[in-house]
Parts: sequence; C-alpha cells; structure tokens
Amino acid sequence: MIQEIHINTLEELMPLLSEQEDRPDLGRNRSPYVYRGMTNADFRMVTSLRRNCKQLQQTLEPAILKNFAKYAVIEDPGVSQSVWHQMILGQHHGLPTRLLDWTQSALVALHFAMSEENLEHMADHDCMVWRIDIRELHALLPENYQQVMRQYQAEVFSVDMLAAAARSLEQYDRELGDRAMVVLEPPSINARIVNQYSFFSVVPMEMENVEDFLQRCTQNSVKYVIDRSLRWRVRDMLDQLNMSERIVYPGLDGLSKWIGRHYFVKERENG
Repeated sequence: MIQEIHINTLEELMPLLSEQEDRPDLGRNRSPYVYRGMTNADFRMVTSLRRNCKQLQQTLEPAILKNFAKYAVIEDPGVSQSVWHQMILGQHHGLPTRLLDWTQSALVALHFAMSEENLEHMADHDCMVWRIDIRELHALLPENYQQVMRQYQAEVFSVDMLAAAARSLEQYDRELGDRAMVVLEPPSINARIVNQYSFFSVVPMEMENVEDFLQRCTQNSVKYVIDRSLRWRVRDMLDQLNMSERIVYPGLDGLSKWIGRHYFVKERENG
C-alpha cells in the first residue's frame, strides 16, 4: 500500500529528513529508503523510455541501447560491457531508458521537488516526494537475485551484481514481470551521480504502472504531498543548507541555473 502524507508546515517536513532507523547489528543509524522528488503532485512515475516510445518501447529499446553503445564507445570504451552499463550512462546523458531516478538523500529529493523550469509556476500546484524501501522491494525478488545479494553481502545491487543475476533484458522481464523491480546503485562515473547520491530502479517491461505495483506489493511506500504555499519557503531553506543547482549539477550549467533562480524576481501579490 501507499501511505499519502500531506505536509502543510515546515514542522511537518522534519520527519522526512530524519528517517534513519537504529541498527543494533551495526551500532549505527541507517536508512533503507530512497526518495524521488517531483515538481507536481499530479505527475505519474513514468520512465523516459515509456514516454518516448509509448506502446513500442519493448520493440525499440534494444535498438536504442545498441546504437547508443555503438556511438558512445569513443567517450566510454566500457559502454559495451553490459546492457546495464549502457542504461546508466545513457540515462545520465538524456537517453530514453527504463530507469527511474532516485536518491538516498531526502534533501536532494526536496531540491528536485522544489525546482521548476518556469519559476512563475512555483505556487500553482503542490509537489511531492516519493519514498520506497529498498529492503522491502528486494525481498520480492526471485531466489537467483536473493542469492546474488547474499553472495555480495549487499542490500542494493551494483551493475556487476545485476549482470550476475540477469544476463539479458529478456531474462529480467520474464523473471520479474510486474511483481518486483531492482534498485541499483550506479558506479560513480561523474560528480553529478556522486553529489546527487543517485540510485535507479530498473522497471520491468510488464510493469505499466509503478504506483499500482507499489500499492499492491509494498507496505512502506510513502507519497509526501507538499502544499504549494510552502514551495518558496522550502526552496529558500534548501539554499541556506547549500542544497542547490550548483551542488546537484556540478559545473557551469548548475552554477548558471542557481544564479538565475537566485536573482529571479517574483511577481508581487496585489494588495
């Protein structure tokens, strides 16, 4: 099931930022959650591959990845190592893939929820942050995936682990159907992935509706809906906490986005 929590004050936002649980086995506090910030609470979780290719995504995905690997090899000679590596590199550069972006940082997720291409629309609609439980999701995986996790003594998959569990996209889709999906931690191929504390969920082709899957198969999924009246207030708080475009997009692009928003002039309300 999905628990929907509405946030109307800054105080109600605080639990989202402190969800680490006590781990007696480690003597530390650790979080099993990853988060996804979205600018509009009405948006659906849809992969870029599904948006781009629609009903032909299964037919076109192999060609997309094959051509990407063929032409990207000059930039990354290792791109031909596995289809999973191709997806991660491609996702980072805007290729349509079956991956959904997540982060283990609630602050990063809030940054994306509080960002708009057109800042005039910041107060037009509520935004949201999704939370899913990696351990809960991976408990749904078939035995061969569980065996790989035990072998690597890990709770989240790496590219090598996923390649060991599923040798092909066809195998992955056949074994997972619409009943499970893998959460993958990408290799640190650049500073953006590191700074965003990036994770990806690998959506099986048969999983046409991610929210429906979470509703049917999980207990710990949460949709935090943040009232539109809070967006500028939270946005300014994140800037004070040094969570801005210049952090999540290292380089001149992020710097320019941050400066542009910093000097954005809001329309004054009448009266």
